[in-house]
Amino acid sequence: MMTKKEVTDLSYKITGCAIRVHQLLGPGLLESVYQKCLEYELIPDGFTVLRQVIVPVVYKGIVFDTELRLDLLVNDCVVVELKAIEYVLPVHEAQLITYMKLLQKPQGLLINFYTDNISKSMKPFVNDHFKQLPD
Repeated sequence: MMTKKEVTDLSYKITGCAIRVHQLLGPGLLESVYQKCLEYELIPDGFTVLRQVIVPVVYKGIVFDTELRLDLLVNDCVVVELKAIEYVLPVHEAQLITYMKLLQKPQGLLINFYTDNISKSMKPFVNDHFKQLPD
């Protein structure tokens, strides 16, 4: 089990990789391009990265196969949802929070590459799973 500090450090490292991708590519490309490039940045740094992870929905004890797919899952801990859009809306935040809940992951990052500064536009989220982690 990871600690809160380890999860937070992981999120900072993921953000650093996203900044490198953004510095090299800039805004204006498709989300799928940023996804591939971010994955390419993360793997050599020793991270385990799963792309387009299916998010199952359990409803009244029944597992439903869905079309829900998160962009990246890093070290089986941090859900990374990527956007390349002019405005991040509350529905995009809700999507990430729901993925975190359904997969029982403690941290999520909403990263929008359609910006001039990833650090200012990136939004981290934590939930009850994070609060239960040891310090």
